[in-house]
Amino acid sequence: MGGGVNIKLTLCSLASGSKGNAIYVGVDKTKVLIDAGLSGRELLRRLKYIGVHGEDLDAIIVSHEHTDHVRGIQSLSRQSNLPICTNYPTLSHIKSLTNRINVREFTSGESFSIKDLLFQPFSVPHDAADPVGFIIRYKEIKIGIATDLGFATKLVIERLKKCDLLVLESNHDDEMLKLGPYPWQIKQRIRSRLGHLSNQQTVTLFKEIYHKDLKHIILFHISEMNNRPEKAHAGITRLLKGCKYHPIDISIAEQQRVGKTISIT
Repeated sequence: MGGGVNIKLTLCSLASGSKGNAIYVGVDKTKVLIDAGLSGRELLRRLKYIGVHGEDLDAIIVSHEHTDHVRGIQSLSRQSNLPICTNYPTLSHIKSLTNRINVREFTSGESFSIKDLLFQPFSVPHDAADPVGFIIRYKEIKIGIATDLGFATKLVIERLKKCDLLVLESNHDDEMLKLGPYPWQIKQRIRSRLGHLSNQQTVTLFKEIYHKDLKHIILFHISEMNNRPEKAHAGITRLLKGCKYHPIDISIAEQQRVGKTISIT
C-alpha cells in the first residue's frame, strides 16, 4: 500500500444522520471534507477534536444539496476561504449558498484531483438533483463512499468493488420503519428507489462488493428513529461469520459524536 511510502490516509466521520453529515479525509498535506451538514462552528469544533483546523482544509466536496449535507458550507467556506466542489445541478439547488465565486464544478462520472487525492464521483439513485457517491484514491489505496441511495445500481456495485475502506449507508430497519411514527408519505419516500438503503439492502450490497483485502467498513446515515446501531451491525456480522469471509473492522458512524479515525497505509 502507498507505493512503499509510509504515509497514512485517514478518514473520520464527523457526523452521520438526518441532522447532519460530514466526513473528513486526509493524507499528508491534503485535507478535505465530504459534505458539511452541521453548522460551521460545530464542524470546526469536531475537526479540532481530531487535531485538524479549518485553515488546514483544502476543499469541501458536496455529494448533493439536501440540508443535512450542506448546512455549514456557506459559513465554513467563508471563514476558512475554502473552495466548494460540486456538480452544477447540485450547485444550482443550494439556495443557502449566496457566494458562488469560490466554487469548483465537477461532472458526475469524471475524475478530478484535490492535490494528492483523486476523486471519482459516480451517480447514485436518490431524490436530489444529481447526487453522487465517491471513490477516493491515493496511490494504491481506494476508498468508497455511498451514503444516500435508494438501491444499489450496477454502476454503484461496480464502482465500490476492490475498496480498502467502505463507507456505506445502512439507514433503516424495515420493521422499525413500518411500525414507526413517520407519516405514510415519508415512509414511502425512505423505502423508494430514490430513498435510503435498509439494513438488509446494505448486507445485499456488501455481498456483491466484499473481497478478501477489504479492511474496514463504516455504517453510515443510521436513522435515530427507524434503526438501531446494533441492528445495522448485526447483519454485516452475521454475513462475516460465513466461511468464505475474512474478519474486517466494522464501525458505526453516529450523529452526536465524532467517529473512529481509521488510517490506511
